[in-house]
Amino acid sequence: MTDVRHVLVLPDRDAAEEVAEELPDRFRVAEEPQLVRDALAGEDDAEDAQWLVVVEDPESRLDPAALDAFAAEHEGWLEAPQP
Repeated sequence: MTDVRHVLVLPDRDAAEEVAEELPDRFRVAEEPQLVRDALAGEDDAEDAQWLVVVEDPESRLDPAALDAFAAEHEGWLEAPQP
């Protein structure tokens, strides 16, 4: 199996922190999710940044549809998996 990295895109830091906090319990992920600030192209203002929650899935066991629905609860979405 190939290691998969799931990237959840959230509208702000608060939403990203909440998702990162809930992920381990809800999806039983072993590794701590990483929070990454993703400034939109050409924008310097922190208010115009999206936040990413990066989840390593070494056994490819997480359901992308469930992750997408979870992100949607926080006004976000799941990017296509990155091998």
